[in-house]
Amino acid sequence: MARSKATLCTWLGCPGLLGCFLLGFLAGWFTKPTEPTPNSSDVYQNVRQKLVAEMKAENIKQFLRSFTKLPHLAGTEQNLLLAKQIQDQWKEFGLDSAELVHYDVLLSYPNEKQPNYISVIDDQGNEIFNTSLFEPRPQGYENVTDILPPYNAFSAQGMPEADLVYVNYGRTEDYFKLEREMGINCTGKIVVARYGKIFRGNKVKNAILAGAQGIILYSDPADYCAPGVDAYPDGWNLPGGGAQRGNVLNLNGAGDPLTPGYPAKEYTFRYKVNEGVGIPKIPVHPIGYHDAEVLLRSMGGPAAPDSSWKGSLNVSYNIGPGFADSSSTRKVRMHVHTNNKITRIYNVIGILRGAVEPDRYIILGGHRDSWVFGGIDPTTGAAVLQEVVRSFGKMKMEGWRPRRTIIFASWDAEEFGLLGSTEWAEENARVLQERAVAYINTDSSIEGNYTLRVDCTPLLYQLVYNLTKEILSPDEGYENKSLYESWLEKDPATEKNSYPRINKLGSGSDFEAYFQRLGIASGRVRYTKNRKVDKFSNYPVYHTVYETFELVEKFYDPTFKKQLTIAQLRGKLVYELADSQVIPFDCRDYGEALKGYSNRIYKLAKKHEEQLKTYKVLFDPLFSAVVNFSKAAAEFHRRLEQVDKKDPVAVRIMNDQLMFIERAFIDPLGLPGRKFYR
Repeated sequence: MARSKATLCTWLGCPGLLGCFLLGFLAGWFTKPTEPTPNSSDVYQNVRQKLVAEMKAENIKQFLRSFTKLPHLAGTEQNLLLAKQIQDQWKEFGLDSAELVHYDVLLSYPNEKQPNYISVIDDQGNEIFNTSLFEPRPQGYENVTDILPPYNAFSAQGMPEADLVYVNYGRTEDYFKLEREMGINCTGKIVVARYGKIFRGNKVKNAILAGAQGIILYSDPADYCAPGVDAYPDGWNLPGGGAQRGNVLNLNGAGDPLTPGYPAKEYTFRYKVNEGVGIPKIPVHPIGYHDAEVLLRSMGGPAAPDSSWKGSLNVSYNIGPGFADSSSTRKVRMHVHTNNKITRIYNVIGILRGAVEPDRYIILGGHRDSWVFGGIDPTTGAAVLQEVVRSFGKMKMEGWRPRRTIIFASWDAEEFGLLGSTEWAEENARVLQERAVAYINTDSSIEGNYTLRVDCTPLLYQLVYNLTKEILSPDEGYENKSLYESWLEKDPATEKNSYPRINKLGSGSDFEAYFQRLGIASGRVRYTKNRKVDKFSNYPVYHTVYETFELVEKFYDPTFKKQLTIAQLRGKLVYELADSQVIPFDCRDYGEALKGYSNRIYKLAKKHEEQLKTYKVLFDPLFSAVVNFSKAAAEFHRRLEQVDKKDPVAVRIMNDQLMFIERAFIDPLGLPGRKFYR
């Protein structure tokens, strides 16, 4: 009975409570201030302007100085300390979370007790010349410890002895020239190739296919020195004792060599260390051009077939095999004792949760690990990422949130084969394929200081054009002009020269797993060299001990305005992708790009008419598919313009269609022989 009375009282009290609530609500509503509130468009523009205005060149400079004081190679204690520093700063900046995510991957280091080097030996086996064990330290860094000597990560161990053969850049066509036209067989030989033109791992692969016992890599001044520029520290050219480090894997997008396709966690099945994907079976070692000159000066055999085989050293560039005249009995011996071992790496993952669509992700990621100090690669990118995160964090602390979730990532072990970013992509593949809108890469923000360089999916063309028109150019002589104007004038597109050049995305940085494997729309922007005039490969001191803070401050970007410009562009790209009501993709540009790709393939194919007839190859289905895609893209954008922006479900449907356009080009089986390139 008591229970019934209590229940009755509760029911009787409900209308009274409801009435009190309604009275309070109405009183509050009618007594609220009558000042007009800013509309969503005003708020949007205000945040946009504040975000960019918050970014400061001085902050980027200080981040770069801080991050490059000590070497921070992947898997080392110093790189973990840097990860924790970045994590702590991201928390201070106001992100919702910043976590360390670890993986246990295969890394590679030189043997501390048995150094790697190359020697020339006489017929008694005595070493009469040895290459340098270390690079001469740059001024101000003489007492820094933990600088590893130049080496090629994942090289096989070994001490082969053989005649030397010069193979130019070590490309397929170079070996064809040697074997088919000059009758020079590289089987059983040690080959020496200059860096440039192709990825170093492909040079090693080609040497293995040619039957070589080992390969020596060096940076020729013709490829790594700009004319009229002094060597570092007096200029930004490569000193003769500098040697380019780098991995020599042939991963083809596999990530950790021992766990291809799966995250390298404690529970994952692993191949044995000597069975990993893409690990070369011959020794590889890099040397400076002073040491290379000693080896090449004594070469015998025929002369270089043409000028394209000659660099800028004071040698004849004879091919070999072996040495000439009184040195003809001498051989080359390689000493390579590099060890591969499973090592823990750490990504830093920061989250800024979206307010409206928290289940849609924009990723801004770049690596922080470097071969030594990483003055340009990657830390001009890591410093920019830090300033972008700080600016977004300040907006959040002032009450703003993006419409969609932004994920910030500081990747580890990129230099060892894009390992940190690929392992995280593998661990989160299913969620990312359902939810990721775009990935923006933030590797090095400068590789030169001439003009902007953009590589991206065609979906982002219009967004990039529009944003560069809003940002002031940092280039001399372009004061009060937009970044778009200086970019267009300095680097117009080849076919449509009324627009600036935008390159296709290939590989070589952390966007690879997201774009090539998962089909997430991706892009990267940075400052670059003058490609018409500057014929040197990359920047001269790439992956050497001479990549320091002073290199950037003194030669590449003294005012840090170019890095600030890249921070603004990367930040705006992320902001637009995260906060626009409709995702700012334009699939009509994809149709135009596909048309260009198919025409280029057709022109190449027409050079082989016989094979086209033999195998009955037709291009009509391809051209028809491109036309159909272009029509569908135009119709889609017509419907997009008419969508009811006040209907969140209608907007969401269109956005999801935009998000999945890139995914539609994914083949789950991958390319033949390269299953992770889809």
